[in-house]
Amino acid sequence: MSQHYYSQQPEVRHDRRTIQTVLRGKSFRFTSDAGVFSKGDIDYGSRVLIEAMDIPEGSSILDVGCGYGPIGISAAYLAPAGHVTMVDINSRAVELARENAQHNGIWNVTVMESDVLGALSGQKFDVILTNPPIRAGKAVVHQIFEEAYSHLKDGGNLWIVIQKKQGAPSAVAKLESLFSVVEEVGKDKGYRVIRARK
Repeated sequence: MSQHYYSQQPEVRHDRRTIQTVLRGKSFRFTSDAGVFSKGDIDYGSRVLIEAMDIPEGSSILDVGCGYGPIGISAAYLAPAGHVTMVDINSRAVELARENAQHNGIWNVTVMESDVLGALSGQKFDVILTNPPIRAGKAVVHQIFEEAYSHLKDGGNLWIVIQKKQGAPSAVAKLESLFSVVEEVGKDKGYRVIRARK
């Protein structure tokens, strides 16, 4: 497979579909497409993260690798007085995330194309969320952790979800080299939700 969901410009033929789902007690409708992550349904790891994450009201939030938007849009719903910035390298995913925010009446979001956090120079956030792109490789995942640390305000939290079999122990070790507090705050079917506090 030459095209991955973390390709900047997916060339696979469009295959748009609609996903009806409930997240944090609210009904959402998402449009997905070929060439984006988990096109058939909300990824189970993303669901585990969405159900576990604590989003303080009024906070500034970043969703890294937002795909078609379920994590960031859920965060924006949970913090209507806050603001969520959603980034992805995949231009098709970015367009879908914008569309899905509008479809669901979520307006406190900004969606932009960015390779990791490259487009966010100087910006700081209270909360950063990611279901990291494991298939992009450990170097990319660790780069996300490093850049997240530099873009978090003091006392801010990075929330990640990762499968034990896909490198949770090495991810935790990397986080512990960066953050003052790293704790597992949830787990389900092999997925671990980890919160790292700056």
